[in-house]
Amino acid sequence: MNNKKSIFSRFYVVLCLAFFYLPILVTMIFSFNSSKSLTKLTGFSLRWYRELLNNVEVSKAVYVSVTIAILATVISTVLGTITAIGLSKSRKVVRELVLNVNNLPILNPDIVTAISLMLLFSSLGMRKGYWTMLLAHIAFCTPYVITSVYPKVRSLDPNLANAAMDLGATPLQAMTKVILPMIKEGVFAGALLAFTMSFDDFVISYFVSGNGVKNISIVVYNMTKRINPTINALSTIVIVVIILVLVLANVLPVLLAKTKKRNRRVERGITILVVAALTVGLIRWGHVANGSHVLKIYNAGEYIDLGLLEKFEQEFDCTVIYETFESNEMMYTKLASGEEYDILVPSDYMIERLIKEEYLQALNWNKIPNAKNLMEEVMNKSYDPGNRYGCPYFWGTVGILYDTTVVDPEDLKDGWELLRNEKYKGNLYMYDSERDSFMIALKALGYSMNTTDESEIQEAYEWLIQQRDSMEPIYAGDDVIDNMISGNKALAVVYSGDASYIISENPQLDYLTPDQGTNIWTDAMVITKDCSEVDLAHEFINFMMDEENALSNTIEVGYTSPIESAYDEMIHGDYEGISAYIPEIDNPKSEFFGYQEPKIKQKYAELWTKVKAK
Repeated sequence: MNNKKSIFSRFYVVLCLAFFYLPILVTMIFSFNSSKSLTKLTGFSLRWYRELLNNVEVSKAVYVSVTIAILATVISTVLGTITAIGLSKSRKVVRELVLNVNNLPILNPDIVTAISLMLLFSSLGMRKGYWTMLLAHIAFCTPYVITSVYPKVRSLDPNLANAAMDLGATPLQAMTKVILPMIKEGVFAGALLAFTMSFDDFVISYFVSGNGVKNISIVVYNMTKRINPTINALSTIVIVVIILVLVLANVLPVLLAKTKKRNRRVERGITILVVAALTVGLIRWGHVANGSHVLKIYNAGEYIDLGLLEKFEQEFDCTVIYETFESNEMMYTKLASGEEYDILVPSDYMIERLIKEEYLQALNWNKIPNAKNLMEEVMNKSYDPGNRYGCPYFWGTVGILYDTTVVDPEDLKDGWELLRNEKYKGNLYMYDSERDSFMIALKALGYSMNTTDESEIQEAYEWLIQQRDSMEPIYAGDDVIDNMISGNKALAVVYSGDASYIISENPQLDYLTPDQGTNIWTDAMVITKDCSEVDLAHEFINFMMDEENALSNTIEVGYTSPIESAYDEMIHGDYEGISAYIPEIDNPKSEFFGYQEPKIKQKYAELWTKVKAK
């Protein structure tokens, strides 16, 4: 009986270890994959390690993460330890009150803490960057240190310090030579926890950072918008470093013990290196770039050829602070909170909202001579009549990506109704987007995707409910890219630029824009009302409209360029990632998204929640 229990216990342990460590092993294996796929091995390669080493953004992020984590750990450990010792000497009422307050940041959701700190820094007029991130990390790490140290302090004899001073020790000596050695386990545990929390943090860092300061979490998050296997290489290196630290932590004390004396030189050398690194970090990141002109740009993640930013800096002798957002709504939240940017790159419907709420200033087209390169088809649309505020950046469509070996060509004639053909039940990815999903249903029913008629909206809701119940779709985000490359489903709703990239990796797929019409979307560059570098902002927009730069940008990103020559080159050229799926501008049923009044927007949101509630 005992043998059976022992076997079961071992099996359980193995199962738990596999659950925890198998994903890490898979990540390490795929860091050596020769292709971009995150699910299909195609051969051994060090390609992603080379790209990682050449990625300046990642290098800066690693430096920021390490220096912030070390500083936050040291400061929060000192503050937390002093507070814990002080609490042990305080009255019961004060002690319980402080401990309860200390628990609030621990129990509070990260998003609440993040927004609160963002609003605090904005209200104080603090420029977001290295210092605000450091202060935020100290704020949320200190409570964990107090929680780790306080139980150790409470377990001590309260008369120890007095006894030490009676024997001739000063208060400082009593603290450092008596109290601290006896609570060092709690202090070390608190310090390690603080370092881990700081190095690993994303949510709070994302909301309190700015001016180009990013840690590893923010950079990795931005990379996930499109497939970027350098994430695997970075993760593998982090894992290897952690393993080496653990080995040293276990081996070094043994080696020092064999020498029968503490190696003070080693300790001093490590201390000097850490202090030097932190000093350089503070000098380098503790202030905004000192260039004579600084241009702040806010764009979607993985949505520009980063080489163009370096080229612009050299050409105009300036500094570009480039930050990225995941969605238009996230961009709007940071802008509304008081964050300042010079140039934004939002989508059409968000531009219309920003115009209505007076966040933007009109463009001076006389300062953008390369505007002559723009296509007429992308100009003067309903979201910005006369292009008073926005200069087109990329454009495209929403359509159906399908597997030509699975989907019957005759079924393609059904257009959007293909997504309700039960022949493909369980074989469909719907894009997890409220507006795009309702656009599909409305177009399938023959209505405008900008309708405000509640009966039409209700019909579209019922269309989506019927599709959900009969087709069992998976509502996916950008993870649909790798899943379709791997052939996991036969149908998916995607953007045209993503379709082109997916097809370049999996040629048996093709892309359809239904005859019922679709969403022709446009992202555009706009200048904020509070822009501090208006002339330089116009120079940047003009720079991006240059024919050579526009072609380089569309080759890198894969979306349709609004520049005539780049558009033609895209059709006739043969570049990996270039979209061959040009928006069907002649289809009168295709539309641009328009601005939604709050009442209508709330209606759509409520119905979409019900669609996904099952």
